[in-house]
Amino acid sequence: MSVRAILDIKGRAVATIAPDATLAQAARLLAEKKIGALVVAAPANGISGIISERDIVRALAGQRERALASPVSEFMTRKVVTCTVDDTVTDLMQRMSAGRFRHVPVIEHGRLAGIVSIGDVVKYRVAEMERESEALRDYIRTA
Repeated sequence: MSVRAILDIKGRAVATIAPDATLAQAARLLAEKKIGALVVAAPANGISGIISERDIVRALAGQRERALASPVSEFMTRKVVTCTVDDTVTDLMQRMSAGRFRHVPVIEHGRLAGIVSIGDVVKYRVAEMERESEALRDYIRTA
């Protein structure tokens, strides 16, 4: 199955933040939306980076309270790994595991089309395995 199937279930909304927003604003937005990462996007430049809870923890550990007033661009991950709606869920799982990251923005036709978390991937795979298991049980019962 493809990433498109995950987006069809979870939706395509993506929380973004400007590179010049403060780390405190990013932390507040993550808490309000109950999510783990924000895509950092400048209106004219597209994706500039991604800022996650991990990035914020590292910033606080290194700079303490001073970090909260600093811009997101100072702490964001700049090299953002993305995927497309046509990538397979299996390929995405492997890339996320190998890269040790938990959020991947989805690009479609050169534009941000969604974001997938490792939780989304696991939830989708578990549901897929349950459907397959049920289909096998039905097949055995009718054979």
